[in-house]
Amino acid sequence: MSDEARISIPADAPEISGARLVDAPRALVFDAFFSADRLARWFGPKGFSLTTRAFEFASGGVWRFVMHGPDGRDYENRIVFREIMRPERISYIHAGDDVDVEPVRMETIIVLSQEGEKTRVDWRMRFPSLAERDRVERDYGAAIGLEENLGRLGDFVEASAGSAFVTSRRFSASRELLWKALTEPERMAQWFGPKGVPAVAAQMDFRPGGSYHYGLRTPDGGAMWGLFEYLEIEPPARIVLLASFSDAMRGLTRHPLSGTWPLKVETTYLFAETDGGSELTCLARRPSKRARKRSRPSPARSAPSTMAGPEHSNSSRAISRESCFTETRKDSRLLF
Repeated sequence: MSDEARISIPADAPEISGARLVDAPRALVFDAFFSADRLARWFGPKGFSLTTRAFEFASGGVWRFVMHGPDGRDYENRIVFREIMRPERISYIHAGDDVDVEPVRMETIIVLSQEGEKTRVDWRMRFPSLAERDRVERDYGAAIGLEENLGRLGDFVEASAGSAFVTSRRFSASRELLWKALTEPERMAQWFGPKGVPAVAAQMDFRPGGSYHYGLRTPDGGAMWGLFEYLEIEPPARIVLLASFSDAMRGLTRHPLSGTWPLKVETTYLFAETDGGSELTCLARRPSKRARKRSRPSPARSAPSTMAGPEHSNSSRAISRESCFTETRKDSRLLF
């Protein structure tokens, strides 16, 4: 469980700050800020909802939204992201100088720090003066609003993780190279699957609504098939997909060792830059209601993939495991 939020209003500094320890990995907490859809599920004090008009999560990007209060009042907001450092820091400004937005001037800095299996969230709002800070606190209840916002963030992230399997690993390779290893079929064929189980077929349509159908040769000479259904793709930081066991005809099959394994598993890959390399976090769980709605019906059986083996991939050259990750150990597998 998360700790309770702690709020500070110093007498000698024009700011309001809050901190909370969230029971989730840092990459998942950062991911809560990544899209307007996710922000709509937790951002704001209790009883508030929001409608996004424009959203670009990038340095210099603008988030334009309306916050709907429980009393029926609408609050127009426009913020500009100044700094985004995945997965550790976000800063933005609310200038309050547009005629149709709330007259609030402040800079917000959010820092995420990993503490064991949990994440410390430090949220600081800075104002031009003590007078402006006191006015915003008096007119908008900024301190209690921040406390409730931190509470909703923690609750949302923990509910999102649920009973999910979460794991992460760091690589001495760039995030861009790591992204390619999961998004280019000729690279996937060099590492995907357990050791000693090579790819014998692969066909990728890498786009939201697209799929990746693959086959692996098992040590006994048989084949194991799988199917990814891509739901969200946000290069080079995030992929959400539904993973299934399959067959050569792209049908859905049960786990060969478990009759109770779900037909589809919602899997989220998060890519982050780190000092000297990158980090990949994987979250796998039963499909959420939203993912089930976005999933297509099971495809009709069709002819087997004609893309047989790495030597027949779309690539004009074979790519060895070592060249996929030139800076990692020769025998390392990417995951899990």
